Amino acid sequence: MNLLQEAIAWLMNPANWSGAGGVLERILQHLLITAASVALASAVALPVGIIIGHTKKAAGFVPAVTGAMRAVPTLGMLTVFALMLGIGFQAPLLALTVLAMPSVLAGVYSGVNAVDHTVTDAAKAIGMQPAQIVFKVELPLALPLIIGGVRAATLQVVATATLAAYTADIGLGRYLFAGLKSRDYTEMLAAALLVTALSLIIEIPFGVCERFAKKLSRNTSNG
Repeated sequence: MNLLQEAIAWLMNPANWSGAGGVLERILQHLLITAASVALASAVALPVGIIIGHTKKAAGFVPAVTGAMRAVPTLGMLTVFALMLGIGFQAPLLALTVLAMPSVLAGVYSGVNAVDHTVTDAAKAIGMQPAQIVFKVELPLALPLIIGGVRAATLQVVATATLAAYTADIGLGRYLFAGLKSRDYTEMLAAALLVTALSLIIEIPFGVCERFAKKLSRNTSNG
């Protein structure tokens, strides 16, 4: 039996899915830290990207910040946060939030900034207030790029969240670290397959949402 067959057999074994530390629990932990990281990143990046994209001020801030944040290695950040905060959930949460922020910020800023100024000028001409222009004109038109940014951030975090196991007993990364320590390559490959499958499953609803957003954007533009 080759390594791939052994990994599939490991995944098909019901004993590996149940109980504390089972696959199902690890998947839920992996999804939880992914969702929390992207939500925190979005809470910061969305308003910043909207404001800069709408006002056109400090436009150089976005590429500079996103470039700098992307240059920082996640494992290095995780190590620094772990030394500051100790072993646990907080360090990987912060490191993954920093990882997610550039994609979300770039998507929001690009989407809002790309709205044709003739459309916003027409909205002003009919008496719309700045907040109305943002929420009724710019955001609907920018929605495909915003969702694209969140989508890219989520997939990056899902793939990188395995590092959470470096400082905490959570997520699918535990199988990678445990397998590496014990030289159980079957367990390591099984974990890699789980992360890959999880990424593909998450990709599907984002693709549907992005197509819907494009239709909404076209309707708003035509309206």
